[in-house]
Amino acid sequence: MEKNKKSKVELSKIQWTGPTWNPWHGCAKVSAACKFCYMFRDKERYGQNPTTVLKSKTSFDAPLKWKEPQLIFTCSWSDWFIKDADEWRKDAWEIIKNTPEHTYQILTKRPERILECLPEDWGDGYPNVWLGVSVESDAEKHRIETLSKVPARIRFFSAEPLIGELNLEDYSEILTQKFHWIILGGESGNKTGKYLFRECKMEWFTKLIDVSRQTNMKVFVKQLGTHLAGEFGLKDRHGGNIEEWEESLQIREFPESIEKYRVA
Repeated sequence: MEKNKKSKVELSKIQWTGPTWNPWHGCAKVSAACKFCYMFRDKERYGQNPTTVLKSKTSFDAPLKWKEPQLIFTCSWSDWFIKDADEWRKDAWEIIKNTPEHTYQILTKRPERILECLPEDWGDGYPNVWLGVSVESDAEKHRIETLSKVPARIRFFSAEPLIGELNLEDYSEILTQKFHWIILGGESGNKTGKYLFRECKMEWFTKLIDVSRQTNMKVFVKQLGTHLAGEFGLKDRHGGNIEEWEESLQIREFPESIEKYRVA
């Protein structure tokens, strides 16, 4: 697969990544974190069905056109391992393999499908792929154990939206040996309408930061969320301005150097 001519790269507003890449879009809700999903909100705004999974007509091969190295959040409008995309995933893996200059952050809520969906030459993991799972509360922490059994160079989990206490004391050995990064964030949303937000407590953040230090994981605090932003009277309604936080929360680390990339 040949690389095409250079195209403009548009950075996302997600602080822990650069551009997003959606070779397909549309998804199905599988757990509590999905309740107020931004993809469903935006799709409905555009008059589209968010549950219909479609191959992208314009951006399937976008990374082949990006000349400079990028840190890429992959499938921000779907799930890389959703069954509906099985027929396209092999070609998407080829794009990843043929762009070693880029690093791909693949975050899933379907870790039970990873092993059956990996390319034949995956081995210990492609060097330019980070595999992660969404873990919004205790109810979904089993995803951490599932991902720990998948070969990968970098493993991470995203506790965003953090909508419940996450107790990981019994996972300390797995996290120390198998995981490298944790993303933290409260839920963003509106006070009225269909897409709201749920409570997030400050102690949930501090507890997970403590866990990261005890297990040698890097931690990235993305945002406090709309609930805490209102509670503390923050100017950023989603609580995403790091300068408004107390110093103990002002942590934005990565699992390895990202100096060659531009991020949001």
